[in-house]
Amino acid sequence: MSDPSQRMEALKDAARSRILILDGPKGTEIQNKGLTEADFRGSKFTAHNRDLKGNNDILNLTRPDVIEAIHRDYAEAGAEIISTNSFNANAISQGEYGLEGEAYAINVAAAQAARKIADEFSTDDHVRWVAGAVGPTNATLSLSPDVNKPEFRATDFDSMVAVYSEAAAGLIDGGADYLLIETVFDTLNAKAAIAAVRDLEQARGQSISMALSMTVVDRSGRNLSGQTVEAFWESIRHAKPISVGLNCSLGADQMRAYAAALSRVADTLIHAYPNAGLPNDLGGYDEPPETTSAHLGEWAQSGLLNIVGGCCGTTPAHTRAIAAAVTGAAPRNLPERPAAMRLSGLEPFALAG
Repeated sequence: MSDPSQRMEALKDAARSRILILDGPKGTEIQNKGLTEADFRGSKFTAHNRDLKGNNDILNLTRPDVIEAIHRDYAEAGAEIISTNSFNANAISQGEYGLEGEAYAINVAAAQAARKIADEFSTDDHVRWVAGAVGPTNATLSLSPDVNKPEFRATDFDSMVAVYSEAAAGLIDGGADYLLIETVFDTLNAKAAIAAVRDLEQARGQSISMALSMTVVDRSGRNLSGQTVEAFWESIRHAKPISVGLNCSLGADQMRAYAAALSRVADTLIHAYPNAGLPNDLGGYDEPPETTSAHLGEWAQSGLLNIVGGCCGTTPAHTRAIAAAVTGAAPRNLPERPAAMRLSGLEPFALAG
């Protein structure tokens, strides 16, 4: 099935009959490989004037074999949706390494690596998909990075749109089926990403599917720019995402209430990929696969999920356990909401007709 539009229709059809399995994080798996500075540099960046170790996204260019192996591990564990290794593959984040000019190429290579494994595991009866991961960048449009200058912004909306447009173009050109705009801590950043995708659609004359994934910063259930999950949905529902959901920040136990709230209001697929619990004192994650999967299995039985996976600290073992825990559970049904004018600030507001 080579046509992207056909693959997206296949995803929608599959989501009507079962809960789909998303893979897990790339960063921790890369850390486990014990790579050196030479691995990150490869032959392309031997003379680069900055250290590159830790720039996980550049491995798409310098060690694609490592990235493909990680994708394969997740696919073998049962992942049906392979997300690209491109969380920081944007000009803003790559600027810290002096590689802002490589952003497009990194995204193309990231999508190609994921596409290779997705196609390897796809059959006529069981398609695998590629989600092009679009991270939030390390800049924020809603907040000042300088506490002494609350009016200051490190960038502006139009510049952010251009950054997202370059990343999105690379992912689509590399073979991503849809874009996963993830770990949204600032809703205005997400709006810039949506605008970038819509501009790209118009320029290319093609439809580009997207999903949006918010992260709550703590048990207040709000993102960094202050919105509740319900207000976030009202802010981005005009984008008509194929799925909306939550990732990162909290583990499945503490994230459940917010996923349930989003599930009640969003008339599209719900995805969730929580961390393996909360980090320990050293920043690591101790929650074993059986604990994470038990929580998410209960979510599935309660009708909260359409797509499920793992974020920070989860591994292919977690993916395998999650897949087993949700097998046989019916996918969530989309809610029917009465017609109303729906607005959002930090909280949602509805004016019934």
